[in-house]
Amino acid sequence: MNQILIVEDDAALGRGLVLALSDGSRACTLAKNCAEARQALQIVSFSLTLLDVNLPDGSGLSLLEEIRATGGPPVILLTANDLETDIVTGLTLGADDYITKPFSLAVLRARVDAALRRAAPAPSATAVFRQNGFIFDFDALSFSADGHAVQLSQTEQRLLRLLIENRGHTVPRGTLVDRIWTDGAEYVDENALSVTVGRLRRKLGADAPIQTVYGVGYGWAVDK
Repeated sequence: MNQILIVEDDAALGRGLVLALSDGSRACTLAKNCAEARQALQIVSFSLTLLDVNLPDGSGLSLLEEIRATGGPPVILLTANDLETDIVTGLTLGADDYITKPFSLAVLRARVDAALRRAAPAPSATAVFRQNGFIFDFDALSFSADGHAVQLSQTEQRLLRLLIENRGHTVPRGTLVDRIWTDGAEYVDENALSVTVGRLRRKLGADAPIQTVYGVGYGWAVDK
């Protein structure tokens, strides 16, 4: 059973989201502010969070930072702000996707289904990868650089895994988008991949051999 946390202060919209997303495979918890969301996150291990940006007791972006500080579930932002700067800010802070209001329930369900599929455990895991101080265990979801643990979001994990599986080769941008944002690629902002690569680089540090081939894609360099 997938557990979905919906953080939305509009009571009518919140109830509508619960009704639209609840079925035999999904259960929804509604929180109307940051305080209720924090309490719910301490009690339940959620599969996905739908997070409104503008909340009565604080910013949803601040709550997003708290969730990402401990890894946390995938997060889809719900926002009335469709400015590029607002979207990029959310993605930079670790959001996996975003939906601008107003939105159709069909699009919402498609985004939620895609996010849950992406977050599902991979059927076969890459063996523990080691290179120059980097240790990535995709089974245990344990990642470290120079002995320091690194917390990665679901999106960053998928990106890193694709780069490691194809190390020594350049993976085209289109392939990365299709594989990271499965079944929702047509909705992904063109900056999302660049932002995610930038986040991963910052977390892994300056020594991470993530190469950019401009106009083509990205790759993980191997030792010669």
